[in-house]
Amino acid sequence: MILVLIAEAEAGGAGLRAACAIVGISQRTIERWRARPDGADRRSGSRHEASNALSATERARLVAVMTAPAYADLSPKQLVPRLADEGRYLASESTMYRLQRQLGLRASRRPGRRTHVSRATTVHRAERPCQVWSWDITWLPTVVRGRYLYLYLVMDVWSRRIVGWDVFERETPDLAATLIQRICLDDEVDPKGLILHSDNGKPMRGATMIATLQWLGVVPSFSRPHVSNDNPYSESLFRTLKHTPAYPSLPFASIEQARAWVARFVAWYNGTHRHSSIRYVTPDQRHYGREGAVLAKRHALYARARAKRPQRWSRDTRNWTPVGTVVLNPEPQLATAT
Repeated sequence: MILVLIAEAEAGGAGLRAACAIVGISQRTIERWRARPDGADRRSGSRHEASNALSATERARLVAVMTAPAYADLSPKQLVPRLADEGRYLASESTMYRLQRQLGLRASRRPGRRTHVSRATTVHRAERPCQVWSWDITWLPTVVRGRYLYLYLVMDVWSRRIVGWDVFERETPDLAATLIQRICLDDEVDPKGLILHSDNGKPMRGATMIATLQWLGVVPSFSRPHVSNDNPYSESLFRTLKHTPAYPSLPFASIEQARAWVARFVAWYNGTHRHSSIRYVTPDQRHYGREGAVLAKRHALYARARAKRPQRWSRDTRNWTPVGTVVLNPEPQLATAT
């Protein structure tokens, strides 16, 4: 059958090398088959099975987990720490990705757009919660064409936790100032010395907003003019928000509906979502000092898995030590060192 298909492709103008590449067979194999049309296929394949390969039972168990409704939407990077928190180690991320490719389980994702501009010149370091906050505003579509709602989101840079949010019908410095005051009051945060980073939008630089920050003792920090990605943490948060599978496919019918959905997203993001930049712990776990116990438990699980099957580990176990200092807009040499 393969020889017939190759012949049809060549008759249609395709080259032998290109046709063989599509089929996945070398050109020399086709030439050998044509020289001995009555001979058997003498390709032997792999003569030895890898000693660290998954057994049929382990492979079936792993496929069942990856395709289960509770885990089907998770990438291996999210699935591995999720299973570790449940006390299970089935395979490494690379093994899961390889099995997904073999079985065609990988879902297509929209490619992210990359820009090539440098970061802001002001560098801020956070070593604990409530040292550096980042905030921004994004639009939410409504059923009225051309009319939008405005989602104000404030996050803690160190823990990635959303510390405050609200949905309004306007973008104004007054609303932004009120939101910052409310967050500090509700969370009992001492605002003196707190760095609040944002872009250069009008609500961020409005007179009311600046006056409120000065009165609270908050230090305002701004991105460079006309540079769109000098506020990376808020940009990343908005990307997660608008690309989560739960994001509504239809516009919001009312501001109440938008607030209800955002409330559910914030609860998921803070309490369930395992963030890749903080060793896949949740923002709540890091913000409230629980990440050490979670990561220690994962390290112990991996140590037991390595002791059980050492031939599957070519190097040390995965790094589950807590992330230390987080730098906002680091210089290139600082980014490399961090």
